[in-house]
Amino acid sequence: MFLKPPPGVDQAAAHAAIPVPAPQARAGIAALAVSLVVPILLFYGTVVSMAGIWNSSETFAHGWVILPISLWLIWRQRAWFSRIPARPWWPGLVLMAGAGAAWLAGRMGDVGVVMQYAFVSMMPLAALTLLGPRLAAKFTFPLLFLLFAVPFGEIFVGPLIQHTADFTVWAVQATGIPVLRNGTRFELPSGSWSVVEACSGIRYLISSITLGCLYAYLTYQSNLRRAVFIGMAILVPIVANWLRAYGIVMIGHTSGMELATGVDHLVYGWLFFGVIMFIMFWIGSYWREDDKAAAPMPIDGAASVAPAPARTPAKSPVPATLAVVAMAAAWPAFAAFNDRANHNPQPVALTLPALGWPQTSGFPDWQVHYMEPDARIARTYRSPEGRPVLLQMLYYRNQSKQKGLISSINRLTGEQAAFYETASRGRTEQAGAAQLPLREAVLHGPGGPLLVWQVSWVDGHYTSSNVTGKLRQAWGKLQFRGDDGAMVAIAVPFEDTEKDAEAARATLRTFLGQHFGTVDGALLQARAH
Repeated sequence: MFLKPPPGVDQAAAHAAIPVPAPQARAGIAALAVSLVVPILLFYGTVVSMAGIWNSSETFAHGWVILPISLWLIWRQRAWFSRIPARPWWPGLVLMAGAGAAWLAGRMGDVGVVMQYAFVSMMPLAALTLLGPRLAAKFTFPLLFLLFAVPFGEIFVGPLIQHTADFTVWAVQATGIPVLRNGTRFELPSGSWSVVEACSGIRYLISSITLGCLYAYLTYQSNLRRAVFIGMAILVPIVANWLRAYGIVMIGHTSGMELATGVDHLVYGWLFFGVIMFIMFWIGSYWREDDKAAAPMPIDGAASVAPAPARTPAKSPVPATLAVVAMAAAWPAFAAFNDRANHNPQPVALTLPALGWPQTSGFPDWQVHYMEPDARIARTYRSPEGRPVLLQMLYYRNQSKQKGLISSINRLTGEQAAFYETASRGRTEQAGAAQLPLREAVLHGPGGPLLVWQVSWVDGHYTSSNVTGKLRQAWGKLQFRGDDGAMVAIAVPFEDTEKDAEAARATLRTFLGQHFGTVDGALLQARAH
């Protein structure tokens, strides 16, 4: 009988192998099945959160096909189970513990992407533990391909929008058309344009990277060629999106805003992307490396190589399987206990005493675009020099995906809001005896610009960093102090000049110096009840 090893493998290693008894091969297959199924069952809530994003976002709808593709890739390599025996590798439990701890940290801080990556990584790590490094290595890409199921990439939307706007404005100006730009919005003589999230190109980028990695694995044997093609799969859609945005603006401009301003805008974008991807894969096919033909390996007659040493008797996989299940189950069990311990059934009582400045009205119609909090305060005060100052306080308790202080959907303005953000930076201001980290933003809208200072209050500490805020939230929950948090924002209108912007900062600085202690006391009192 003659058997060939799976395509693209080291022939010398294959010839040195001896057949694995059928029961032992089936045990390896069963171990791999356990490594895929057990995490799905134990982290079912995380699976549901991923599936919810796949359903609701076209950007991540490809998540539904990742597991079937991974299983197909494993099936292509199934002959390895009859070549290499599964031998549990106990150090893999340490790696699983690291993934579990990362999942727990994400759970405490309510950071979905951390939870999802940690959950998915449990599968290849469980396979490594149950199969052993030698056998698990033959399924490295099929198992790591599962990571593409995680709906990740929204963090790049902002930079992609900015770079797309930069290129589009530059290209239009290079064409000889005057452009007036304000942030990611710009005006041509023919009409106005805005680079929003749908124009960022994130869908093209994620689709290209996923397909590019799969194509490189199936088409090339050289890791260098794979790396080069994956690099192309990252760079090409970014540049293509720039050209697409420029093309849409030019079509709209030359047609008097008759074309490329409605549904045809989207159709044109996807057609353009499809053509670009076809060209990229077509070019990549010229450097393809087909699987080399493998010489047959005799395993039941005279061998052409020296006989391999006899294998040691197979050990029972049951202890390792139980250890993997126990390690995976420990983290969601602790999380459930921690949730019950941190839950505060008391309603939030957020009250703010009268401040030294008189309350007034007439502030521009703006408020932060956040998830609905447990309690909210919004008051407008008049400064001694006559400027209106808006104070907003949002308080959150027993946070979740539907109600959280720090989330990617919490923004100063919504996409359809009258106001839009044109500038943002961090700064530090004196508030009483403490240095207060703030995020300063400039918003433009009806009636002129607004200057906004914003800060988050998490576990009794102030921060302008979402990452720091999530870490403090996780640490507070791990120490069973609850998850109370709040957002504080103060805003003032100003004239669009640097001199008046400095005067507006002086007004906000005075407000903090005189009233921040009262605001801080209101937050502490709300947390205590």
